[in-house]
Amino acid sequence: MDWSVIGLAALAGCVGGAMNALAGGGAFATMPALVGIGLPATIANATSNVAMQPAAMASAWTYRRGLAPLGGLSIRLLNSVNFVAALVGSYLLVVTPPTAFDVIVPWLLLFAFGAIAAGQRGAAWLRAHATIGPRTLIAAQLLLGVYGGYFGGGIGMMMTAVFGLLVGTDPKRMAAPRTLILATANLAAAGVFAAFGMVAWAACIPMLLGGILGGWGGAWLGDRLSARTIRLWTLAVTGVTTAAFFWRAYG
Repeated sequence: MDWSVIGLAALAGCVGGAMNALAGGGAFATMPALVGIGLPATIANATSNVAMQPAAMASAWTYRRGLAPLGGLSIRLLNSVNFVAALVGSYLLVVTPPTAFDVIVPWLLLFAFGAIAAGQRGAAWLRAHATIGPRTLIAAQLLLGVYGGYFGGGIGMMMTAVFGLLVGTDPKRMAAPRTLILATANLAAAGVFAAFGMVAWAACIPMLLGGILGGWGGAWLGDRLSARTIRLWTLAVTGVTTAAFFWRAYG
């Protein structure tokens, strides 16, 4: 890999880390950049996951004091369910042919974009129309864990919406358990991807370093930008990325 490719990977990691710190959706910056430098989509997705892992673990550690049960269920139980589900999801990615993933990924991106676009209004609408108990929360966490291990784009937004529906907790209180669960899913997937040789380390390392820098910068910007500006920027990046992948697969 030449220096221009390494620089692009680092820049994408920086943007992705900033997006994750601001509102989530960092995979919309990191994965397309890796595809753009010539990696198969499955390898790009796995590499992106591993590159963002240190920042995810740092966030989980920062939020550790805010951990509390959700919907009458302990975080340990939910996180255990999540870990196993993420292992399953990441293995499904390993066995998915790159050509098949090229067809699937635009729809996953569109699904994630919809969750981001719905935001808290979508969660509030769901809460107003349904009340669901702990068993459904476990089932939902299984599905979220599989999705997080397989792809993970927009998973933070989806988890906020689902927890808001099933538990009725405000987003701020959900930040700590959501961050831990996401970091755990990423950790499970990273282990599987590394074990099966799915990580392009030459691109992963600079992206990882860029992600750490971007996470710091994103937190700095988050204190200074309005919520509306952050949301519009996130929607713009995710919308353009989704459209580009549909064009690439079906254009």
